[in-house]
Amino acid sequence: MAKDWITVTDGEGLKFKHETLLNYGLNRWGLNKAYSVGALSELIRTCAPNEFKEWEEFYFTKGKQKKKNGINITREYITGLGQTLYIKLSEVVQNELASITEEECIEYAYNLVLRRTYDGYRTEIETIYGQLEGAVERKIEPAPDNWDRTYGVDFFIKIGEKFIGIQIKPIASGQALNQYQWIEMHKVSHAKFEKEFGGKVFFVYSTKSTAGKKKIYNIEVIEQIRAEIIRLN
Repeated sequence: MAKDWITVTDGEGLKFKHETLLNYGLNRWGLNKAYSVGALSELIRTCAPNEFKEWEEFYFTKGKQKKKNGINITREYITGLGQTLYIKLSEVVQNELASITEEECIEYAYNLVLRRTYDGYRTEIETIYGQLEGAVERKIEPAPDNWDRTYGVDFFIKIGEKFIGIQIKPIASGQALNQYQWIEMHKVSHAKFEKEFGGKVFFVYSTKSTAGKKKIYNIEVIEQIRAEIIRLN
């Protein structure tokens, strides 16, 4: 008998009508985490099943919560997870939804899209900007808007009548840094800047530590900028 909450069947996987909400609940309360349902990726690779039935039998035989004193996973346990999810959604989330107003939603959308994006950007830039200014012991100023478009420059250091350009690029933690890609992309505009203003343009890459602290990734750039300051003096 067809179940009206299932919309699509794709292989063994099913698509549920309320999947977004169900997935939200699983993630919010950690019901799909390894400490709750075991290390699924590791388990299925160990099993290496050719059919779903093999995986199902293996999981209910070998599956165990990945935590101290974790219990073995049973069909009854998975049923219990579903029941917990239902209680959380039907009672906790339903009560939360009932208290939300249209005004709150409008303000949240504006805040998320504009204010938080801007705050995150400014924090990233200003933190690195401050570190760099202290390291080179020169005033660093924001570049005019047209410099960003024309030369690919975010900030500048003025040395007499000449300028050094700086472009700050945040990179994700653990992401491979392809400096060649950025240099080639801005090669023409940076050469144009140097011809017109006398100074080179330097990329400053910022990254976050595991503690969330922002820092200059390519610290060698500090000495390169200092050398350029001396050259232009």
